Amino acid sequence: MSGDVIVVGGGVIGLTTAVELAERGRRVRLWTGRPAEATTSAVAGALWWPYRIEPEALVGAWSLTSLRVYEELAARPGETGVRLVTGVQSGASPAELGPWAGELAGRVRELAPRERPAGVASGLRARLPLIDMPVHLGWLLARFEAAGGTVELRTVRSLDEPAALAPVVVNCTGLGARDLVPDPGVIPVRGQLVLVENPGIDTWFAAADEASNDLTYFFPQPGRLVLGGTAVEGSWSPEPDPATAEAIVRRCARVRPEIAGAEILAHRVGLRPARSGGVRLAAVPGPHGTRLVHNYGHGGAGVTVAWGCARAAADLAS
Repeated sequence: MSGDVIVVGGGVIGLTTAVELAERGRRVRLWTGRPAEATTSAVAGALWWPYRIEPEALVGAWSLTSLRVYEELAARPGETGVRLVTGVQSGASPAELGPWAGELAGRVRELAPRERPAGVASGLRARLPLIDMPVHLGWLLARFEAAGGTVELRTVRSLDEPAALAPVVVNCTGLGARDLVPDPGVIPVRGQLVLVENPGIDTWFAAADEASNDLTYFFPQPGRLVLGGTAVEGSWSPEPDPATAEAIVRRCARVRPEIAGAEILAHRVGLRPARSGGVRLAAVPGPHGTRLVHNYGHGGAGVTVAWGCARAAADLAS
């Protein structure tokens, strides 16, 4: 055996899980087909919020664990990429949120009428972690390596490959789990973003309509304003669509008109790894007598639950 654990998948779920395992004293190798900056995680707007993720009975605890970690990391935003930023969650009310919302005292409250942006009838005002993913992924990688972990760029075509080399394998392959497990319940949810020069906006906005493919949100990140978005189930297209980009800008400009004239810097597309039945976080017997821990299917909330799921996966790997 060449190592105690092999983690497969180098997005935010895989990296966070690898960090957790390495800092518990395990010898960890991370196998990833793409560098962190080329993963779907790097595209994410990355506001902490339990968004389109199941199972509801577990998501709250995973999310709150992650929230506490991010609040600590926000003390070093330039290093970790994590900041606490105030914003508006349109259309949401405390009564509609899960039991986890009871733990957000002092962070979330209902919008007063004078605080409502144009076109917003109700919502929440919240101060939450907003994460600059390129910076955060680089910080996770450095933390993992500082804990003794090693990264190998390699394409995994079967879970037999890591199982032949380690007694424990943790599968954090996201959308790749559809073929690797195989798990046909894993599907892409296509998200398109527009990056623009920030015209002076320092608060975030998100419209909470989980039934629509068209989303409206903007997140101020260092050096840019991230505009979104879409949530199209079953779409595998990685190419930005110009008409969709124009519609995203129009929707965001209805809330903040100055966005309409902002210079466009780039377009991005990410395929969120959703799964019917929700996140799969479980240990099963793997090939060659390996203990196989699955940690995938986080959809658009991977950042939100990353640390909670990482700690649960590390427990299962013991």
